Amino acid sequence: MGYADPMRFEPGELALLDATEEIQIETARPDGAAHRTTIWIVVDGDDAFVRSVNGATARWYRETIANPAITIHAGDRALAARAIAAADADSVGRVSDALRRKYTGITGLREMLEPGIFDTTLRLEPA
Repeated sequence: MGYADPMRFEPGELALLDATEEIQIETARPDGAAHRTTIWIVVDGDDAFVRSVNGATARWYRETIANPAITIHAGDRALAARAIAAADADSVGRVSDALRRKYTGITGLREMLEPGIFDTTLRLEPA
């Protein structure tokens, strides 16, 4: 028995995410209260990724791990998504390279490339 291929965002959605410097990720606490945080997002090929600059202690990351159903706010669009752990070496490398391509010269890039936060790398797919 094989596994289903991951769902992919539409090309226009990927283009929007790629062109957007910062998104807001909307997560929910266990009691259902919504919370938004501004974070970076990168696109590599057909995949969108995020990583927590503050590691596993960041509120948005903890809430996403507890409830992977999130909403991505980019420009005037709200995209329902699901977060999937992507801390494997291939994904971590792809995300680090994509961060360098997109954010070179931007304050905060060095912190996003620290090995101590690689395990917070998440792939996003449409929900």
